Amino acid sequence: MGRVSQAQAQDNRRRVVETASRLIREQGTHVSVADLMNAAGLTHGGFYKQFASKEALIDEATAQAFGELAQHHKDGFDQHAGQRDAAQRALIDTYLSAEHRDSAADGCPAAALATDMTRDGGDSEARRVYTQGVGEFAHWLSSKDQDGITRLCTMVGALVLSRATKGSPLSEEILTTAREALTAGD
Repeated sequence: MGRVSQAQAQDNRRRVVETASRLIREQGTHVSVADLMNAAGLTHGGFYKQFASKEALIDEATAQAFGELAQHHKDGFDQHAGQRDAAQRALIDTYLSAEHRDSAADGCPAAALATDMTRDGGDSEARRVYTQGVGEFAHWLSSKDQDGITRLCTMVGALVLSRATKGSPLSEEILTTAREALTAGD
């Protein structure tokens, strides 16, 4: 089999990072390189041509996930004509929904990766990116009436608990109660 072009190699790398971003949110950072490459439609052997290690890929995939989250905030802000309160309300409604609960692969990296980051050594690039992303998310959620960290903790906690209790009436109750608490007075 011949060598791939530089453009194809870049496309393959992008595909692996995007796939890894989804898989680590869905399955955690323990997902195997073989499973990642298979999901990306590439061979396991090509991994080390693209990445120095699995940890290097996790670093990039974490950054990719938080980049998607930041883009989602920007899109929501733009969609609501620059009205931050309306964009935040829409985000809270979407975040604390059954659709988001059931779509971990496309969901919030703060909730999906929290447990993995607690097990990670404190000096990894993924942990640095995670910490920065959580801080930026909390800042974006702050309003004149509510602290962003409190809002973020409520949202992430509710999402994690609703995922853990999925299939029971409690799961939906958790989402509804948190959503109502965060939007009371809007």
